[in-house]
Amino acid sequence: MDNFIYIFRAGGIVSWPLLASSIAAVALILERLVFWFKVNQRQRRVVREVLRLYSQNPDSAIKKLQVNADLPLARIFLEALELDSPNIEEFRLVLESAAQAEIPVLKRFNTIFDTIITLSPLFGLLGTVLGLITTFDSLKLGDAAGTNAAGVTGGISEALVSTAMGLVVAIFTLVFANMFRGFYLQQIAFMQEAGGQLELLYRHHYEKLPRESNYAPTR
Repeated sequence: MDNFIYIFRAGGIVSWPLLASSIAAVALILERLVFWFKVNQRQRRVVREVLRLYSQNPDSAIKKLQVNADLPLARIFLEALELDSPNIEEFRLVLESAAQAEIPVLKRFNTIFDTIITLSPLFGLLGTVLGLITTFDSLKLGDAAGTNAAGVTGGISEALVSTAMGLVVAIFTLVFANMFRGFYLQQIAFMQEAGGQLELLYRHHYEKLPRESNYAPTR
C-alpha cells in the first residue's frame, strides 16, 4: 500500500485522471465479464434446446424462451415467434430487426473502453512533459550549487512514473476490450447461424400448413 501511495504521488497531477480511468475500466470490465460469462455459459445450450423443441412443439419452445428472456438470442427468437401469423418474409425481417436491436447490448461500453485506451497514454505523455518541465526548472546549468537536486529527481520520477502508469492502464484495458470484441464477433456469427436454423424450421412448418390456415405458434 505504501508503495502504491509513493508511486501515485510520484506520478504527479496526471495520477488522478489515470486513477479515475483505471477504476472506471475495472468496473466496466467486471460488468462485461459477468454478462459474457452468462451468455457463453447458457445461450448455446438454450438455443439448441429451443430449436429441438420447436421442431416438435412450438408452444414448449416459446415457453423455454420466455424463461430465458435475459439472453439476447432468446429475445430475438421471441420477437419472431410471438408474431401473429407471419409469412416467411415477415418472419425473416423481424428476426433481422430484433438482432439489430440487440447489437448495442452486445457492444455496450466499447466506446468508453476505446476512450480510456486512447486517453491513458496521452495522460502519461502529459505527465512526462510536466516532469521534464520540473526537471529543467530545477536544473541550473553551470551552477551546481544552485541546482535543486530534489526537484530534478522529482521531475524525472514524475516523467517516468506517469508514462508507465498511462501505458499500464491502456494495455490492461486493451486486453479486455479486444477479448470482448472477440466475444461480440462470435455472438454475431452464432446469431446468424441460429437465426437461419430457426427460419428453416419455421419455413418447414409454414409450408406444411394449408394456405387457408392462419398458422402461428400460440403463446
